[in-house]
Amino acid sequence: MPDGAETTPLWDLPRTKKPAGGRPRAARKGQQQPAAANPVARIVVDVPLAHLDRTFDYQVPDKLDADAVPGCRVRVRFAGQLVDGFLIERADTTEHTGRLAFLERVTSSEPVLGPGLAALARTVAERYGGTMIDVLRLAIPPRHAKAEGEPARPRAEVPAAPVSTGWSRYQRGAAFLEALRGNRQAHAVWQALPGEDWPARLAEAAAVVAANGRGAVLVVPDLRDLARLHAACAALAGEDAVVALSADLGPAERYRRWLAVSRGSAPIVVGTRATMFAPVADPGLFVVWDDGDDLHVDPHMPYPQVRDVLTLRAHADKASLVVAGFARTAEAQLLVETGWAHAVVPSREDLRTAAPRVTPVGEDFDVARDEAARVARLPAVAFEAARQALGAGAPVLVQVPRRGYVPALACAQCRTPAHCRRCAGPLALNGGPGHPPSCRWCGAPEGNFRCPSCGSVRLRAVVVGSKRTAEELGRAFPGVAVRTSGAQEVLATVPGKAALVVCTPGAEPVAEGGYGAALLLDGWALLGRQDLRAAEETLRRWMAAAALVRPSSAGGRIVVGAEAALTPVQALVRWDPAWHAERELSERRELGFPPAVRMASLEGTPEAVAALLAELALPASGEVLGPVPLGPADEEGRTGRERALIRVLRSDGRALAAALAAAQARRVARKEPDPVRVQLDPLELI
Repeated sequence: MPDGAETTPLWDLPRTKKPAGGRPRAARKGQQQPAAANPVARIVVDVPLAHLDRTFDYQVPDKLDADAVPGCRVRVRFAGQLVDGFLIERADTTEHTGRLAFLERVTSSEPVLGPGLAALARTVAERYGGTMIDVLRLAIPPRHAKAEGEPARPRAEVPAAPVSTGWSRYQRGAAFLEALRGNRQAHAVWQALPGEDWPARLAEAAAVVAANGRGAVLVVPDLRDLARLHAACAALAGEDAVVALSADLGPAERYRRWLAVSRGSAPIVVGTRATMFAPVADPGLFVVWDDGDDLHVDPHMPYPQVRDVLTLRAHADKASLVVAGFARTAEAQLLVETGWAHAVVPSREDLRTAAPRVTPVGEDFDVARDEAARVARLPAVAFEAARQALGAGAPVLVQVPRRGYVPALACAQCRTPAHCRRCAGPLALNGGPGHPPSCRWCGAPEGNFRCPSCGSVRLRAVVVGSKRTAEELGRAFPGVAVRTSGAQEVLATVPGKAALVVCTPGAEPVAEGGYGAALLLDGWALLGRQDLRAAEETLRRWMAAAALVRPSSAGGRIVVGAEAALTPVQALVRWDPAWHAERELSERRELGFPPAVRMASLEGTPEAVAALLAELALPASGEVLGPVPLGPADEEGRTGRERALIRVLRSDGRALAAALAAAQARRVARKEPDPVRVQLDPLELI
């Protein structure tokens, strides 16, 4: 239903005929009549087509006048079909010059799409070159009628926040908390101390804001962090004042909790990724913990990132923002260097008191004692640290970059990666000892391997997984309990007694009283990844594990399986993630990589990518890199998919997003058969 260019009063629309006497005839029996006031409804229809990313005007029948409130869910007839939609606003005029169709029905009169959430959805869509309805699918959970019919509870009373000295351990920490008490806008990039009870610090900030009558939104990467943060917030503000949102909730409970936030019953909302859109009333504080975690990037169109969305919300709502973590990303460093946020960091004295001792494998002293330290996976210094911690009755954390038994194999003679003869997938020993290698793609066993390069029949491990590591450590430390955490079995906590805890990055459980030592193995496997963020991601995972270790004064020790001269290792030894983030940002500025610039990724068939690039109206600073093939070529030299990167200055980021959205809309309108996946600020560039 295209809208016209002129503004036509509703009473001039040809809905009724006027007789010669000037009085309109009575409507025929059964004919719908428009509402007396504001009879035009502007609707966002749930149609996933880029060229329909706007509102459409419909008439509100008088029988639905009371239920058709702004923000409610409706059903309308669009292109001959009944589709869902959201009523954005009601008006008394329309720009459409023809006859307007009536709303079919109001699905629910609950105003789930308030003005603030609607404006945010439009802003996020414009930033990422997507559509508003794509953002609304991420922001508003599916309706559950029974939960919606339950009466709303009154807003929970939040007691005055207790006086805390936790933030005073940080430079500008006390000033930041005072700004929150005074309802003043303040933005902070917080670097937490090792061993810090970070859920308690964030709960204190949220309780201060809630006690002032404003709302707080706190987003964490996973359910383990969510459980800790929810418990800390409930202890300070009360159970009724805190709502936890996550994807693992059932449809009814998820919608029930979301409605508690939307109706203003709970001023504090904590949760995982989708919580970034939580419609808390009068927001005063937004928090993202560990913003470098890839779980903060939504895998659905338009692929928004939690930190960026909360930054947009803080700017629009004049609220405070906290980007927190043990490490610091280049994006957070950019906020500090531009002056938009202030760094809240500990003093060097407090840091030396709280940090454990870090020993890189390969230091001159260690090599002098153990000549094999440079090449051994578990050199003598690592065994010594583990023995001391276990002897003191403390658990030992062992971080392994890969799960499984031996998840990567290569020829023992020429080191060529071993591949399956059937599908060319990588071979692995995930079945453990006594089982033949098998393909990680098709699962077919390979009992008669022969290297296609040199003809050797022997295999060697390229990377040793967590299961094999646990088996080796169990033999090295007989009588010591060995526990694993990762994949389908992730431990939240472990008791503070002697044990070996083998885990993959991101699955480290919290130990009661802290770990006595941590062994960060196979650092080359993390640092050697072909990824722009490899060094930053490695340091983030190392620091997350190291922060769980006791301070050096209590015997806490960390052994890192990497050379001491590497920049991430030096940042860990000095516990200085700000220095590392500053170097990362400087290097990316020099090379022209995000966040110094904005980039877009275009993936699709070679013909589709070339066609989109040909009709794309790029900003003046636009630069196209590629396209390059994403997979191996076939026998005729053709590849199935290609990828092109577009780079522009940060000031031209919105223009790039608008150009991509317009080009995609034209392609969809023409019904092009081959789609192109467009993603702005992709997490993986290499």
